[in-house]
Order: sequence, then C-alpha cells, then structure tokens
Amino acid sequence: MRGQRSLLLGPARLCLRLLLLLGSRRRCPPLLRGLVQRWRYGKVCLRSMLYNSFGGSDTAVDAAFEPIYWLVDNVIRWCGVVFVVLVIVLTSSIVAIAYLCVLPLILRTYSVPRLCWHFFYSHWNLILIVFHYYQAITTPPGYPPQGRNDIATVSICKKCIYPKPARTHHCSVCNRCVLKMDHHCRILLLSLLRLPTSSSPVFTPFLSSVALALGALTVWHAVLISRGETSIERHINKKERRRLQAKGRVFRNHYNYGCLDNWKLFLGVDTGRHWLTRVLLPSSHLPHGNGIIWDPPPWVTAQSASVMAV
Repeated sequence: MRGQRSLLLGPARLCLRLLLLLGSRRRCPPLLRGLVQRWRYGKVCLRSMLYNSFGGSDTAVDAAFEPIYWLVDNVIRWCGVVFVVLVIVLTSSIVAIAYLCVLPLILRTYSVPRLCWHFFYSHWNLILIVFHYYQAITTPPGYPPQGRNDIATVSICKKCIYPKPARTHHCSVCNRCVLKMDHHCRILLLSLLRLPTSSSPVFTPFLSSVALALGALTVWHAVLISRGETSIERHINKKERRRLQAKGRVFRNHYNYGCLDNWKLFLGVDTGRHWLTRVLLPSSHLPHGNGIIWDPPPWVTAQSASVMAV
C-alpha cells in the first residue's frame, strides 16, 4: 500500500518541483510565474497560521471545546441565580430543622456544659456562614482600572483588546478581565479570585464551614493556596515547568512564599491577633496589595524580587 502511494506521489512531487523551478526563471510565462508565486504565498500563510510555540494538545482541546464553552457562557448564565437561591434555601432549611427537630432533643438529653458548647459552636458557625456568604456574593471581584497609562502590564487581552496587568485573566462569563482571576463561581454568581478587593478571603471560611458538602473543593483550593497559585496559574506553571525542565532549568514560582506565609497573605494575617479578629471572627478586611503590583509584604520571611507573570 505504501509502495503504491510512493509511486503515485513521486511523479506528482517531481512535476511540482519542475514547475517551481520554471516559475523562478525570468523567461517563464506570466501565468506560470503567478501560479508559483501564489503557491509560495499560500504555503507561507499556512505555516504562519499553524506555527505557535505555545501550541500543543491543550490548545487543540480548547479549540475543539470552544462551542461547548460558548454554550456554557451564553446559555447557562442564569443558572448562577438558581444556585444562589438554592444555597439560601438549603441553609435556611438546615437551620429550621436544627431548631424544630434537633434542639428539643438536645434540651432533653444533653448536660448543661455540653448544651452550652453546642449552642455556642452552632451559632458561631451559623454567623460565619451567613456573613461570609453575603460578603462573597456582594464583594466586587476587582477589575483592571480603565483609562490609565501608568500601570505595568504584561500582555494585551485578545477579547477586551486592553492591556492586562500581571496575573490578570479574561472571564468569559463576566465578559471582562478580572485581576488575579481563579475561576467563575456560579454558586457566588461572580468570578472568584485571590486578590485584594475580592471575595475569596471570605469564600474560604465559607467553604470550611460546609466542608462536608464541599470537601474535595476545599482541599483543592487549600493546596493551591499553599502553593501560592490560582487554578489558571497551576496550568500555566505546569507548562512552564515542563518547558524549562526540557532545557535543563528549574522553574520557580515567584509568588510562592512558603505554605505558612501563603496562608497568612491570603487571609490577611499581619499580626498574631489577626488570627482571632480576621479568621475566627467575621471580618471585612482587605488583603495585602492592590491586585496590580505584586510586591511581597514586609513580614514575608522568603523575600523575592517583584516579577510580572502572565
């Protein structure tokens, strides 16, 4: 079979080379010369469209799933409202069941110290859930400032056609760029991030309060926070790590200050008392920085130079 193909393609390739050779001569007919020039121009255009140093299997998969992404972004946007209503209904139903069914049983069977402990812990947990979820769905995620030319940018958004600061990505659901975007959460009806003026510092206590229902998601985000990266940056850093490893170099995430310092930076813990006032108690504080310049805070033990990453 391969021999038959070579017998057929061999003469065709030979004729094509002869035509190209004749077309390059000065005394060649204009028609043949025009065909040769069109062939070479089309070949260059085809190679330029297919060449991409960052291309690969992931790029091909993204292109194949583009219709599905369009369907999710344009047809299922209203599901976020449904999810928010379901969370409110679910939380309210659990509270109603606890007061109407569980509380009378506890009052009859538990001792006074145990009753006081359950009463304190359950209401503390309820206050945290309600407060943090309200903060999460009402806090703006943070967008790049418009109309300013003094902001350090690393690339241009292909959809917004606007400069993007470091760690900024485009949210197709919100239809705009978001500072240090992690993903768009339909339970919160907004894009979720890990940056100043974002909802993620209040989203993590909310996840920890309902860890039984969202245990896997809680563990996944805890790992990402410990590494100092977002969900999008994990994929970018993975590709960059492989690329540098092939060249015999070591990849380093300049935003990773160590597990403990990453959590302190994420939760906004600057002093020891902040573990009580900002973690164990409801707090609407803003984390360190402004989401555009990523200088490490002064209390970070593993200092590193300020860098800009896509």
